[in-house]
Amino acid sequence: MSQHLHRSGHVDTFTRAHLPPAAQWPVLLLDGVYDAPPRLNVAVVLLDNAIAEGHGNAVALVTPRADGSWEETTYAELSAQVDRLAHVLVQDLGLVAGNRVLLRGFNGRWMTIAWLATVKAGLVAVTTMPMLRAAELRVVLERAHCRAALCDARLLDDLATAASAVPCVEVLRTWGGEAPDRLELAMARHDTPFIACDTASDDVVLIAFTSGTTGVPKGCLHFHRDVLAMCQGFSAQVLQLTARDRCIGTPPIAFTFGLGALLCFPLAARGSVVLLERSTPEQLLEAIAATRATVTFTAPSFYRHMALAIAREPARFDTVSLRASVSAGEALPDATRTLWREATHIEMLDGIGATELIHIFIAAAGDAVRPGAIGRAVPGYTVAILDDHLQPVPTGQVGRLAVRGPTGCRYLADERQTAYVQDGWNLTGDACRMDDDGYVYFQARTDDLIISSGYNIGAPEVEAALLRHDAVQECAVVGVPDVERGQAVKAFVVLHPGVAPDALLVRALQDHVKATIAPYKYPRHIEFVAELPKTETGKLQRFRLKETR
Repeated sequence: MSQHLHRSGHVDTFTRAHLPPAAQWPVLLLDGVYDAPPRLNVAVVLLDNAIAEGHGNAVALVTPRADGSWEETTYAELSAQVDRLAHVLVQDLGLVAGNRVLLRGFNGRWMTIAWLATVKAGLVAVTTMPMLRAAELRVVLERAHCRAALCDARLLDDLATAASAVPCVEVLRTWGGEAPDRLELAMARHDTPFIACDTASDDVVLIAFTSGTTGVPKGCLHFHRDVLAMCQGFSAQVLQLTARDRCIGTPPIAFTFGLGALLCFPLAARGSVVLLERSTPEQLLEAIAATRATVTFTAPSFYRHMALAIAREPARFDTVSLRASVSAGEALPDATRTLWREATHIEMLDGIGATELIHIFIAAAGDAVRPGAIGRAVPGYTVAILDDHLQPVPTGQVGRLAVRGPTGCRYLADERQTAYVQDGWNLTGDACRMDDDGYVYFQARTDDLIISSGYNIGAPEVEAALLRHDAVQECAVVGVPDVERGQAVKAFVVLHPGVAPDALLVRALQDHVKATIAPYKYPRHIEFVAELPKTETGKLQRFRLKETR
């Protein structure tokens, strides 16, 4: 493995030094389209090469203005801003190849510029969720040993508090606002092209921290070739994005689902992306209509709310421009898939991915969709269902989902590496089964399987049954201690407005589940709640429900 060499000759080797030992890496399958060249800077592939191919005047980004209109940024305009900021990072701020740069901001033009400039300069992007607070940011700054941080001025307070307690942070700059050293003013002093840092394909380009569904985020190290691989894999071969596509969605760019969906995928395809700082289901639907977006990305619960909004006001929302909708982040209930299909006539594309593997590795699209299944392995990946001894289980039997492919888990100095990677497999923590055709059916997270009176019960299956009841808006299911059964099924239910939460409804929901799936799986306990705990990416935080049960 080579080191990256910056023009100054200096290099920060922190990420190389903190990779797990090679013996703890998963098996990597780097054949065919995944055979990256030895030298690779993925920002060049995404932006510079696009312009060289003649896409300079094509729209790259679409962002909302304060007056409600939409601003379009071309590839050439985006490239010029990226080069200006890259000059600032290297010439003005003195950063060298391999330095970690924390990025904090909302999805938008500035976050895109900041990420691409960081990568083009040979630095390591550590992109964080806007909702993180000082204590959480401090952990990220310390663990990634960030030298610099770039931030939206509106989000500065928590970052400034965190950075003041972390000695390694030498540089803190903002965009927006009125600070005299804000990045816009520094960038205005540079107007020449920036020659990309000559990075190796196996140089670390980003550290992605897991989104916190288990309460303990881990830093995942990914290479330049990994970013390219997610574009060459799911985006190109399953979703089949082209230059005619315009992507839109809700996942933050700090989340690798969002990094691919709303930055790397559209640029790699030479298409465009609509970037929204935040949105409700109704606002996302309005933005789809206004910008003629073709592909949506969000979590199942968001699709459910959008489908219900369309059902309430069908004349208000125009989704005719859409050709595809990608669901990821949590299990997709068949009831939600059906609601979306009835509302838009689009068969949702389900996918399962992981921060550890950077993006989606199992999916199916169009005619390849099979009811109840996530899909099959994305080309280039191999999946297996294994038992606790890492042996394949019989077809149709539930076991541990194991994955190998062009990307894989490399934790930042974390003892949990040996739990996630075993015998060359990435063990994702999902309990699944597989049919004879290689379709994978999600059952539960392995630590969310409920064992009641000897039966294995998958929480998502019970949730899917509850969601078929007209009174239920959202729900989550966990196992709770039970003297007789070991565990009992408990459901936390959010009702539609106007529905009364009473004992009669509890019984009705229980009877509904018994009539929908095997009766032993019904929730013996039901608690009505106003909302469910979720991460900023929309993923359910089941561990918080377990803490309050």
